[in-house]
Amino acid sequence: MMNQNMLRQAQQLQAKMAKVQEELKTLTVEGTSGGGVVKVTANGHQEVISITIDKEVVKPEDAEMLQDLVLAAVKDAIEKSKVLASSKLAVLTGGMKIPGM
Repeated sequence: MMNQNMLRQAQQLQAKMAKVQEELKTLTVEGTSGGGVVKVTANGHQEVISITIDKEVVKPEDAEMLQDLVLAAVKDAIEKSKVLASSKLAVLTGGMKIPGM
């Protein structure tokens, strides 16, 4: 009986985790750099959805700085997306670390 109960609980947890994974795809975070002149939006799957660059920083002489700002904003968005995913999954697992999650 104990094994069937554990199997049922594992199946329920798996179903809940699948639901959270789907939800994470719809949730977004925004990373910024340069005081907000570059914004990157990512979803809970660490996928970059959009990049917005304020027109004031798009000058030919600023191209190298703009590249650095975009890179910093992407890194910020991805890090926030990882935190979002971890917090959502932690609710299901009670903080328990599950390999591959």
